[in-house]
Amino acid sequence: MENSTILISGLCIITDSFFYMLMSKGTLVWSDEFDQPGLPNPDLWSYDIGGEGWGNNELQYYTEDRLENARVENGVLVIEARKENFKRGNDYTSARLVSKNKGDWLYGRFDIRAKLPSGRGTWPAIWMLPTDWEYGAWPSSGEIDIMEHIGSDMNVVHSTIHTQRFNHKRGTQIGNTIELKNVDSEFHTYVTEWRPDRIDSYVDGKLYYTVTNNKEGPDAWPFDKRFHLIMNIAVGGNWGGSKGVDTSIWPQRLEVEFVRVYSFDD
Repeated sequence: MENSTILISGLCIITDSFFYMLMSKGTLVWSDEFDQPGLPNPDLWSYDIGGEGWGNNELQYYTEDRLENARVENGVLVIEARKENFKRGNDYTSARLVSKNKGDWLYGRFDIRAKLPSGRGTWPAIWMLPTDWEYGAWPSSGEIDIMEHIGSDMNVVHSTIHTQRFNHKRGTQIGNTIELKNVDSEFHTYVTEWRPDRIDSYVDGKLYYTVTNNKEGPDAWPFDKRFHLIMNIAVGGNWGGSKGVDTSIWPQRLEVEFVRVYSFDD
């Protein structure tokens, strides 16, 4: 973690790391430290499988139990997108890991330390979807994007929510961005804190996005039901491929050092 320093009242110097420790309050309720090599832990993760664009004209086929696309090695989870012909004429493969029915939460803090892929056409995401879809199909039941990045706009990280009223198809999504250094060569810690009244997103202890519950009902705030985690690399697509796909950069990897979920003590 890169530390910057802040002088407060001339009395002491406090680093970003110290702020991160201050905000790290709560009870650890679920985690994966990726310390067992091989396929991702099946007690914690399942897979979304298939191609057909995933609603965004994406180019990859998401595979299941395939070491080439998802594996633990050297203490990190590797999700790898590869250029290869696969089922149904897809030219790329990747993996989309989900914690659904193995890790589902209503509120909490979600800490993910990750290093991102690079290059035009990469679209890694760490995000959350509703487990039970009680308010209806997307976007009615909501979406929480902890981290998204597209390789044609390197080092700019996004955190966003989508609801029936606020979503990217309407151009009304609510989110913010932060510019980092070396997202593809260094690990950064992406954190989202989800409470009944607001959602906050941080990178390396720096708060850069807050959205509050306007109490206008589930069309605007469906975030009172349980959600689960998703981690994936998409290839191309309406956003990830908006400036084309560089066919020379593959394979590309999303590496994850840990995933930790905390409940709030209060």
